[in-house]
Amino acid sequence: MKLINAKNIGGSLLGLLLLFGTVMLSSATAQAQYWPNQDQYRRQRDYERAQRERQIQIERQRQAQQRGTWNNGTWNNGTWNDPYGNQSRRGRNGDGYGYYGGSYELRQTALNAGYNEGLRAGRNDRRSGRFNPQGNGAYRNASKDYNSRYGDRYAYQEYFRQAFINGYSDGYNYGY
Repeated sequence: MKLINAKNIGGSLLGLLLLFGTVMLSSATAQAQYWPNQDQYRRQRDYERAQRERQIQIERQRQAQQRGTWNNGTWNNGTWNDPYGNQSRRGRNGDGYGYYGGSYELRQTALNAGYNEGLRAGRNDRRSGRFNPQGNGAYRNASKDYNSRYGDRYAYQEYFRQAFINGYSDGYNYGY
């Protein structure tokens, strides 16, 4: 009787590989359970950063009001003159929309969804002969395509509503 043969070695090797694979897969699953918490911390960090930026903006406005230089800004040759003397296009990214915090993904999703919904509503209202962007349900809810993983819901709604108004006026005036 042979103690060592190819079937015994092959079966043993296959068993060890199966055991090793199972152990590796279970440890990867255990590590993956901590990822949502990291996402929660990231959202909290983004929210706190946005709050700090808002506080800085409020403080700058207060100081400008005390100096008597607050004038809400003006347009000059397509360039926005802000009350602090900075020459830049309006908005943080030069797109005419304000900055309310949140991630890039939150901002872009809200702007795209808001503009598209506004465009649709503007076209419909043009056909019916009425003009009431704020009366539209999509404007009031401002939650189309929102997902909690994006972060702050209120920032999303601000971006959405600004883009909705722009899309609405394009759809109403030009019928795009």
